[in-house]
Amino acid sequence: MPELPEVETVRRGLQPAMEGARFAKVDVHRGDLRWPLAKDFVRRLEGKTVTGLGRRAKYLLADLSSGDVLIMHLGMSGSFHVFRPKQKTGGQAALGRYYHERAQHATHDHVAFHMSSGAIVTFNDPRRFGSMKIVPRPNLDAEPLLRGLGPEPLGNAFDAAMLARACRGKKTSLKAALIDQRVVAGLGNIYVCEALHRARLSPKRLAATIATPSGAPNERAEHLVEAIKHVLTDAIRDGGSSLRDHKLTDGGLGMFQHHFRVYDREGEPCRTEGCSGTVKRIVQNGRSTFYCPTCQK
Repeated sequence: MPELPEVETVRRGLQPAMEGARFAKVDVHRGDLRWPLAKDFVRRLEGKTVTGLGRRAKYLLADLSSGDVLIMHLGMSGSFHVFRPKQKTGGQAALGRYYHERAQHATHDHVAFHMSSGAIVTFNDPRRFGSMKIVPRPNLDAEPLLRGLGPEPLGNAFDAAMLARACRGKKTSLKAALIDQRVVAGLGNIYVCEALHRARLSPKRLAATIATPSGAPNERAEHLVEAIKHVLTDAIRDGGSSLRDHKLTDGGLGMFQHHFRVYDREGEPCRTEGCSGTVKRIVQNGRSTFYCPTCQK
C-alpha cells in the first residue's frame, strides 16, 4: 500500500499536467474500482478546471472550479501516468520531466483524463483497490474517507507535544499507535519501521512511554517526531519506495528502498554506527516489523 511519500511523489508528478488545466474529456473504461464510480462522474468533471492539487494523508485531492473535490486513492496497485500525444511531425512534446511514451498494453487503464494542457493522465490499477469520489468542498470535513484522520506528519502542527497527547495512556505498542491513522496521517509499515530505527525506539515499546503521566512529551517523543519528519522528507526526495507496484508518473521507480536501514533487511547487520546488532523481523498486528533489538530500546 503506498504511503505518504509515494502519494506525495505522485501528486508532484501530476501537478504540472493537471493543476490549472481543464478536463477536456474523461474516459471511463471500467467504473468498478474499489467502489463503483458515481453515475454522474464524467459529467461533474468534464469542462471543470483543476484549481489546486493537494494531498491529505494517502489521498490525492483535486479542487475543481465547480466547488467539488475529486478524491483519489491509489489502493494497493494503482498508479497514475502522464502522457503527451505524438505531434504530427512524429516528435514528442514533453510536459516537464513527467512525460513518457504511451504504453502499447493498457489493459488496466480504467480512467483517462484528457486535460486542456495537452496531457493525458491515466489511472492504471490491476487489482482495482483504488478509488475515486467527487464530493462538494463544504462536505469535505464530514467525508467518511477523511473524517477522523490525525495530523499531517510534515505539517507545522505535528510536534512532540501533539504526538505525546495522542499516545498518553495507550496500552498498544508504539508501532501500532503510529500506524493508526487517527494518531498521525499517512504513515504505514515501511516508514514507521524506518522512523523508529532512526529514533532508536523499539516497536514493542508501549506507546504511552513517550509521554509523561500528564501527557507532556519526553525526550523519546522529541526524537521520534524528528525521525518521522526526516525519514519522510528523505523518502519524498528519492521518489518514494518501489517494492512492487509503486511507479512515478513518468513510469520510473522510486529509489528510497535502496536506503532502508531495517525494513526488509532481516538477518543483515544494523546500519546504526557503532551497533553490532542484527536486524530482526517480528509480526505485530498481522504486519511484519523490522528492527534492531540491540540499539532500539
